[in-house]
Order: sequence, then structure tokens, then C-alpha cells
Amino acid sequence: MITFSEAELRVKIIKAMAHPVRLMVIELLLGGERSFTEIFRLFHLDKSTISKHLLVLKESGVISSRKTGREMIYKLEVPCVADFFTCATVVIKNKMQKQLYCLGR
Repeated sequence: MITFSEAELRVKIIKAMAHPVRLMVIELLLGGERSFTEIFRLFHLDKSTISKHLLVLKESGVISSRKTGREMIYKLEVPCVADFFTCATVVIKNKMQKQLYCLGR
């Protein structure tokens, strides 16, 4: 069993990922490093909003950044986060199957 302080640390990481934009950024970074410009172009949001989402992920340790010229490059620090996504997908499918069963389909 984990300690309460370990549980709190895990919650901070989960909360950092708990936004659709941040989940999409993580998914994008699973494919490799991306520049701020590449990330920004994917969303219909202003630059400051994207920067804030990236900062939350960076402060949690999920991503890192480095400067190349005038561009910030972002990298996923923990590719194992894909395991979490896989698990979440299994939970979603399981829930849907149970709902369909209850509906008699």
C-alpha cells in the first residue's frame, strides 16, 4: 500500500493531465518532440492559454522543454504515460459494454 504523501504526489500528476488540451498535447508528444508553434497550430486557442497548459505539464514532470534558437521544443519525459491512456481506454470500453448489456444489446 502506498503512503498518503505518495498518493498526493500521484494526484498532482493526474490533475496535471486532467484537461482535454493537455491530454492531446501528451498524445502528440508520444510521437516525438514538437515545437511550440507546432503545438499551438493544433488548437484554436491563444498562445498564452497553450503556454499555461504546457507549463502545468512541465511543472508536473510529464514534459520538458529546451530552447532552440527562438523556438521552444517540448518533449514527453515519461512515455509510460501511454500505459495510463491504454488503461483509461480499457475502462471506457468496459463501461460501454456494461451499459450496452444493461440496455439488452
